[in-house]
Amino acid sequence: MLKKKKIVILGSTGSVGQSALEVVKQHQDKLEVLALAANSNVDLLAQQAQEFKARYLSLSDTTKLEGLNAKVANFNQELQLRSGEQGLIELATLEEADIILIAIVGIAGLEPTLAAIEQDKRVALASKEVLVVGGELVMSALKDSQAELIPVDSEHSAIFQCLQLESELESDNLSRQVSSLTLTASGGPFFGWNSAQLENVTLAQALKHPTWDMGQKITIDSATMFNKGLEMIEAKWLFDIDIANINVVVHPQSIIHSMVEYCDGSSLAQLSMPSMTLPILYAFSYPQRWENCQNTPLNLVQLQQLTFEDVDEQTFPAISLARKSIEQGGTLPVVYNAANEVAVELFIQKEIGFNQITALVQQVMNQHQVQPVDSIDSILQADQWAREQSAIEAQLLLTPTD
Repeated sequence: MLKKKKIVILGSTGSVGQSALEVVKQHQDKLEVLALAANSNVDLLAQQAQEFKARYLSLSDTTKLEGLNAKVANFNQELQLRSGEQGLIELATLEEADIILIAIVGIAGLEPTLAAIEQDKRVALASKEVLVVGGELVMSALKDSQAELIPVDSEHSAIFQCLQLESELESDNLSRQVSSLTLTASGGPFFGWNSAQLENVTLAQALKHPTWDMGQKITIDSATMFNKGLEMIEAKWLFDIDIANINVVVHPQSIIHSMVEYCDGSSLAQLSMPSMTLPILYAFSYPQRWENCQNTPLNLVQLQQLTFEDVDEQTFPAISLARKSIEQGGTLPVVYNAANEVAVELFIQKEIGFNQITALVQQVMNQHQVQPVDSIDSILQADQWAREQSAIEAQLLLTPTD
């Protein structure tokens, strides 16, 4: 009997975390939940802990820790509770853990990722922000460890899968073999719209995604195309390729998740029906492939056609801003990410309009004096500056002029 892989899920109550637990249900003979962490959803975390018999829990919102403790008091005498930022790091470095799934929204996933890498864990990375803000630190840490970094985003998982055969054959020459990467985008709810039409977009419209069921932040990022900008930056670090050779095309069917073009002109693509369980399953099972009962088999005859179009970067400038951030480098991607987080929250609160999300990010980026990223502190300082500057710029955007 094969030893079960022990899984730690940081962000278990989010959409990715819940999908990961569905994967565990499918493969209880191969996977075991060791630890779960959430931000503040005490009720769901407690339910998950009971169902999957987790031995460790962590809650980032320390004000709700007492309530969690009361809910789980009778579950398991061996159950241990952690809290705050340190709790995430402790769970990411548990000695008996085999795989750490980082599914935390925002910059909070960076330190647990680095800690897990230092302990030579397999990191299944779903949080875009980790590489967007700390790509240089993360990739440097990987080189000095025996850890593995497996992407969970469907687009990056697709590229990772397309690269596997070539990397096994000639890993030292892989970067010279790859000509370009193409990330696909569903187009979100506003595909084909122009800037004038986007001016009066409502929150309800922005949250009505045609393909994926995601949280508010990610869904709005899809509508503005900031999600693709973040993915471009992430792909640059994951696959060591120049940002100029990373392309985005709109593919409304969301069947091809990404493509790799090689120097001889051939391309490989990964195709599947839209489902988060597949990239999560691959990150858990790699280098093997396990059966996925939840994923509908692909029927190309039934699909009939797959279509592709260029992104209108005049209407959706988040793509060009992403290129600018990585070309200038240093702390600018940190600012790109943080300013967008603030702008999205302001839009959710109905304090700014849809088009002002991008306008705000661009203005904050223009105000930033780029610094090198040489430590976590430099990242945190740039992140804090961007959030404070975003609040200032938001007021300027809303102040009427004579």
